Amino acid sequence: MYRFHHLHLICSNLDQMENFFTEVLGAELVERKKFGDVEGAIVDLTGTRVYLRMPREGEEIGGDLSGKHYGYDHLGLVVDDLDAAYEELRGKGFVFTLPPTGKTGRVAFFKGPDNISVELFQPPG
Repeated sequence: MYRFHHLHLICSNLDQMENFFTEVLGAELVERKKFGDVEGAIVDLTGTRVYLRMPREGEEIGGDLSGKHYGYDHLGLVVDDLDAAYEELRGKGFVFTLPPTGKTGRVAFFKGPDNISVELFQPPG
């Protein structure tokens, strides 16, 4: 049996990405730690662990997350009030690639640090 354990992101600025998860999305910092020889952190976003780390020396970081590519596509988050989340995040300077849309099962997408794509989903009801 498989169970989800964590998502691991390589980031260009650890403090910025940690702040995005803790201050913007409300995650809890579990710990700052090294992943091998590089600085990193673990945050807990309502029961989901997200591991953050800086690139390793000599590691080539490829791909531009501003467009489509194979692999990671987006991080999906459930919100109770999509319109309120949209206004709050826009007020903090985040750019939405898709403003709130839909009548049931409403969604919106915005760009986080390092151009990660984040979906906000408000379930029907």
